[in-house]
Amino acid sequence: MDVSFLGGPHPQRGVGVVAPFDFALDRELWRWIPDEVSLHLTRTPYVPVEVSLDLARLVSEHETLADAVRALAAAEPEVLAYACTSGSFVGGTAGERAMCEAMTREGAVSSVTTSGALLEALDELGARRIALVTPYTWSVTRSLEEYLAEAGVTVTARAYLGLTRHIWKVPYRDVADMARRAVHGSADALFISCTNLPTYDVIPQLEAELRIPVISANQVTMWSALRRLGTRAVGPYQALIDPAARPGASPLKPPAPPQGLPDGPSAGPPAEGGGWT
Repeated sequence: MDVSFLGGPHPQRGVGVVAPFDFALDRELWRWIPDEVSLHLTRTPYVPVEVSLDLARLVSEHETLADAVRALAAAEPEVLAYACTSGSFVGGTAGERAMCEAMTREGAVSSVTTSGALLEALDELGARRIALVTPYTWSVTRSLEEYLAEAGVTVTARAYLGLTRHIWKVPYRDVADMARRAVHGSADALFISCTNLPTYDVIPQLEAELRIPVISANQVTMWSALRRLGTRAVGPYQALIDPAARPGASPLKPPAPPQGLPDGPSAGPPAEGGGWT
């Protein structure tokens, strides 16, 4: 079969993604990416440590980042994204900025991290008081709250699972339940943390139900990286991506009604420990 008339593949712009070794949601990242953009993913080296502040520090060391960026160089990405929330907030706002500088220095292109993208997204939405959902232990959740406080963001309430492993196996139904428990009072938005926690399909339905913007770690990471390419994330009706979906806007179409949420990945029980506050 002669396919020469097709002229070869269309040129692609690239986003280089550095993820922790245990990241299991590559496909979720791709769902926010427009057709003209490719993701080039690499992972940090394996270390025998469960999800914790110690792990967050290990997967965000500058030498580790430099090695990962060098591994991506052959694909010539136009922007670099570090896809890990805890790894990018564990050093505070100064640590997050230093991570971006280290990646940019090694890769010679603009760099973002999940936690830096979170602050960009909150600024975009004008949100200074947020509800928080995490799969983490209390110590890791508290570290995220300290990072947000340093940036002038108040956490009004939070729900957390207390997990130290298998975060990608948490079903959508549990994520939605945590969101409902965390959102009360006068929160401007809800943030669902951890790039290893599935969120893609749950965001628009939670926004329709809770009537506030809902943002997640993978969503803000891709949104921020794509902004630097001068393009937009794609996906179902959601406030961060579509200004018409934001509170007070005059939407061009109504949000989807909050029907039954899909279960999402559900291999095994979601939690070891946990808490609500």
